[in-house]
Amino acid sequence: MVTAASREFPRYAHEAEIRIRWGTEELVGITRNVSRGGLAAMIFGQIPVRANVALAIRLRFPTGETSEALSLPARVVWCTGLDDGYQIGVTFLALDSTQAQFLDVFLRMLGDPVEPRIKPVLLDDKFRDE
Repeated sequence: MVTAASREFPRYAHEAEIRIRWGTEELVGITRNVSRGGLAAMIFGQIPVRANVALAIRLRFPTGETSEALSLPARVVWCTGLDDGYQIGVTFLALDSTQAQFLDVFLRMLGDPVEPRIKPVLLDDKFRDE
Protein backbone atom coordinates (compact mmCIF):
# COMPACT_ATOMS: atom_id res chain seq x y z
CA MET A 1 0.00 0.00 0.00
CA VAL A 2 1.30 3.46 -0.94
CA THR A 3 1.01 6.01 1.83
CA ALA A 4 1.70 9.74 1.80
CA ALA A 5 4.84 9.11 3.84
CA SER A 6 6.14 6.56 1.32
CA ARG A 7 5.52 8.61 -1.82
CA GLU A 8 8.59 9.66 -3.73
CA PHE A 9 7.11 13.05 -4.73
CA PRO A 10 4.70 15.37 -2.87
CA ARG A 11 1.23 15.74 -4.39
CA TYR A 12 -0.46 19.07 -5.08
CA ALA A 13 -4.25 19.23 -4.94
CA HIS A 14 -5.26 21.24 -7.96
CA GLU A 15 -7.95 21.24 -10.62
CA ALA A 16 -6.24 21.79 -13.95
CA GLU A 17 -7.71 21.14 -17.37
CA ILE A 18 -6.42 17.96 -18.95
CA ARG A 19 -6.59 16.44 -22.42
CA ILE A 20 -5.46 12.86 -22.93
CA ARG A 21 -4.65 11.51 -26.36
CA TRP A 22 -4.74 7.74 -26.66
CA GLY A 23 -4.58 6.32 -30.16
CA THR A 24 -7.11 8.27 -32.20
CA GLU A 25 -9.16 9.31 -29.15
CA GLU A 26 -8.91 12.52 -27.16
CA LEU A 27 -10.52 12.63 -23.72
CA VAL A 28 -10.96 15.66 -21.47
CA GLY A 29 -11.09 16.01 -17.73
CA ILE A 30 -9.91 17.76 -14.57
CA THR A 31 -6.92 16.83 -12.42
CA ARG A 32 -7.48 15.95 -8.76
CA ASN A 33 -3.80 16.13 -7.84
CA VAL A 34 -0.46 16.43 -9.57
CA SER A 35 3.07 15.44 -8.55
CA ARG A 36 6.48 15.22 -10.17
CA GLY A 37 5.79 11.52 -10.81
CA GLY A 38 2.23 11.59 -12.15
CA LEU A 39 -1.32 12.71 -11.53
CA ALA A 40 -4.88 11.66 -10.75
CA ALA A 41 -7.79 13.06 -12.76
CA MET A 42 -11.48 12.72 -13.52
CA ILE A 43 -12.04 12.04 -17.23
CA PHE A 44 -15.03 11.39 -19.44
CA GLY A 45 -14.04 8.09 -21.00
CA GLN A 46 -12.23 4.90 -20.12
CA ILE A 47 -8.61 4.10 -20.96
CA PRO A 48 -7.05 0.67 -20.40
CA VAL A 49 -4.46 0.22 -17.66
CA ARG A 50 -0.89 0.21 -19.04
CA ALA A 51 -1.87 2.31 -22.09
CA ASN A 52 0.70 4.94 -23.07
CA VAL A 53 -0.94 8.34 -23.48
CA ALA A 54 -0.03 11.93 -24.32
CA LEU A 55 -1.19 14.48 -21.73
CA ALA A 56 -1.78 18.20 -22.16
CA ILE A 57 -2.33 20.03 -18.84
CA ARG A 58 -3.42 23.67 -18.51
CA LEU A 59 -3.58 25.69 -15.31
CA ARG A 60 -6.79 27.65 -14.75
CA PHE A 61 -6.32 31.11 -13.29
CA PRO A 62 -8.92 33.01 -11.18
CA THR A 63 -9.37 35.41 -14.13
CA GLY A 64 -10.73 32.53 -16.22
CA GLU A 65 -7.64 32.40 -18.42
CA THR A 66 -5.53 29.26 -18.83
CA SER A 67 -1.81 28.65 -19.16
CA GLU A 68 -0.05 27.24 -22.17
CA ALA A 69 -0.49 23.47 -22.32
CA LEU A 70 2.20 21.37 -20.67
CA SER A 71 2.58 18.24 -22.84
CA LEU A 72 3.89 15.10 -21.14
CA PRO A 73 4.09 11.39 -21.99
CA ALA A 74 2.46 9.08 -19.45
CA ARG A 75 1.23 5.55 -18.74
CA VAL A 76 -2.14 4.70 -17.17
CA VAL A 77 -1.65 2.84 -13.88
CA TRP A 78 -5.31 2.63 -12.83
CA CYS A 79 -8.73 3.60 -14.17
CA THR A 80 -11.90 3.26 -12.10
CA GLY A 81 -15.51 4.09 -12.95
CA LEU A 82 -16.88 6.88 -10.75
CA ASP A 83 -20.22 8.65 -11.10
CA ASP A 84 -20.60 9.73 -14.77
CA GLY A 85 -16.94 9.28 -15.68
CA TYR A 86 -13.71 7.65 -14.64
CA GLN A 87 -11.02 8.46 -12.14
CA ILE A 88 -7.59 7.76 -13.60
CA GLY A 89 -4.05 7.62 -12.28
CA VAL A 90 -1.06 8.05 -14.55
CA THR A 91 2.68 7.98 -14.09
CA PHE A 92 4.84 10.21 -16.23
CA LEU A 93 7.22 8.44 -18.58
CA ALA A 94 10.81 9.60 -19.12
CA LEU A 95 10.81 13.37 -19.60
CA ASP A 96 13.39 15.30 -21.57
CA SER A 97 15.15 18.14 -19.76
CA THR A 98 12.78 20.80 -21.15
CA GLN A 99 9.66 18.86 -20.12
CA ALA A 100 11.11 18.23 -16.64
CA GLN A 101 11.93 21.92 -16.24
CA PHE A 102 8.44 23.02 -17.32
CA LEU A 103 6.84 20.46 -14.99
CA ASP A 104 8.89 21.82 -12.08
CA VAL A 105 7.73 25.38 -12.89
CA PHE A 106 4.13 24.14 -13.19
CA LEU A 107 4.31 22.48 -9.75
CA ARG A 108 5.85 25.55 -8.12
CA MET A 109 2.86 27.58 -9.35
CA LEU A 110 0.52 25.22 -7.45
CA GLY A 111 1.78 26.25 -4.01
CA ASP A 112 2.13 23.90 -1.06
CA PRO A 113 1.84 20.13 -1.40
CA VAL A 114 -1.16 18.27 -0.01
CA GLU A 115 -0.71 17.43 3.67
CA PRO A 116 -1.69 13.90 4.67
CA ARG A 117 -5.12 13.87 6.31
CA ILE A 118 -3.95 11.47 8.99
CA LYS A 119 -0.44 11.75 10.33
CA PRO A 120 1.16 8.31 10.25
CA VAL A 121 2.07 6.96 13.68
CA LEU A 122 5.23 4.92 13.84
CA LEU A 123 5.27 1.89 16.11
CA ASP A 124 8.32 3.33 17.88
CA ASP A 125 6.30 6.49 18.67
CA LYS A 126 3.61 4.49 20.47
CA PHE A 127 6.09 2.93 22.88
CA ARG A 128 8.50 5.82 23.33
CA ASP A 129 8.97 7.10 26.89
CA GLU A 130 7.80 10.67 27.21
